[in-house]
Amino acid sequence: MSKTSLPFLPFVRPYVDEETITGVINVLRSGWITTGPQNARFEAELTKYCGRPVRTFNSGTCTIGIALRIAGIGPGDEVITTPLSWVSTSNMICEVGATPVFADINPVTRNLDLDKLEAAITPQSRAIIPVYLAGIPMDLDRLYTIAHIHRLRVVEDAAQALGSSWNGQRVGTRGDFVSFSFHANKNITSIEGGALVVNDDNEAQLAQKYRLQGITRTGFDGMECDLLGGKYNLTDVAARVGLGSLARLDEITAQRRTLARAYFRHFRGSAAIAAGIELPPADFTNSNWHMFQIVLPLDRLRIERANFMAQMKARGIGTGVHYPPIHLFKLYRERGFGPGMFPHSERIGRSIVTLPLFPQMTIDDVSRVVQAVNEIINHYQQ
Repeated sequence: MSKTSLPFLPFVRPYVDEETITGVINVLRSGWITTGPQNARFEAELTKYCGRPVRTFNSGTCTIGIALRIAGIGPGDEVITTPLSWVSTSNMICEVGATPVFADINPVTRNLDLDKLEAAITPQSRAIIPVYLAGIPMDLDRLYTIAHIHRLRVVEDAAQALGSSWNGQRVGTRGDFVSFSFHANKNITSIEGGALVVNDDNEAQLAQKYRLQGITRTGFDGMECDLLGGKYNLTDVAARVGLGSLARLDEITAQRRTLARAYFRHFRGSAAIAAGIELPPADFTNSNWHMFQIVLPLDRLRIERANFMAQMKARGIGTGVHYPPIHLFKLYRERGFGPGMFPHSERIGRSIVTLPLFPQMTIDDVSRVVQAVNEIINHYQQ
């Protein structure tokens, strides 16, 4: 099978412009490189974007745990979420001492199936953590109707969904808690980092306490600790990178949508589609197109996913897996979960492949990726 002399195309490449690089140099020269004025600016811009209080953190993982703590979730409580996410989503449920309860996904949207969510609610249910896989939000109107009826808190795992919307409203501007990630593979980045959107100033104050050891400062020397916090603050270096990315969010989102449209055009009528490859929902209204993911028709191929990815790499194209089903990890098997419990998540989790999608790509890059997929499918189709 053919290989390429073209430059390697990764599945993602962080986008940091020269102005941001210069800004980071200025921060390094300023003498204030940990949490300080750049972080305050970043929080202010995110608060303006969301229209609600936002606090920054050093990851989009701790934000989920802190939201659960602010909501009073702990031992004896159940939190319902999806099996198809990065394991941090459910790990944070365990971290606060609560019990994760999984509900299967909708095989088309690949997000939590709201019918199965309702069926999973018990008297011990206290919260829901929906995950917007690849930046595609779910039906927020129905989600919050269910939550209000059953008096459940909602922690939106919108790690991948900054720039997405639902019915014309930006993700983060409505609802309960909303958690964003600024990891290097996200649409905007602070290298590592995250943010938590909260409901009011009291929750914002609690978030700040949890962010830095439960400490409240007053005056020059006043200090009190009244809860068990951690060390989750965002540095000014990271915040300056985040500010540069956030300023270009609309531009980044528009380019991602352009590339996603190109994927659909190039896949239309292709051998891969004829063989049964599943494309993501063609949502160009709500999604920020964080990822473009295909689901391989493994039952029709003489090849496993790892071999497919190796063949793509041989052609100079990077791919990713997002994600293996959480409930099949050993940590969760030991909690009683196992194969067959969530069939849609299991099928998609073992077959899904993330293709390259990032703003520096060109339409020719998209064509190259689709051509490689078609070649491999043609060669290994049963």
